[in-house]
Amino acid sequence: MQEEEQSGSAEDLRRARFGTLPERVRPEDTVEERPATPKDPARDAYDPDDWLVRYAL
Repeated sequence: MQEEEQSGSAEDLRRARFGTLPERVRPEDTVEERPATPKDPARDAYDPDDWLVRYAL
């Protein structure tokens, strides 16, 4: 009789732990985006169209 009670409680514990699936995770929540290199203010200060203003006008 005790074996049945123990197996029943073990089964109840298993169902309580594994009885439901975990919440669904969206694919966009699994990706972390960050820049490969830190921002460099000196690099971003260059204006690629500056030469047009200086030499073409």
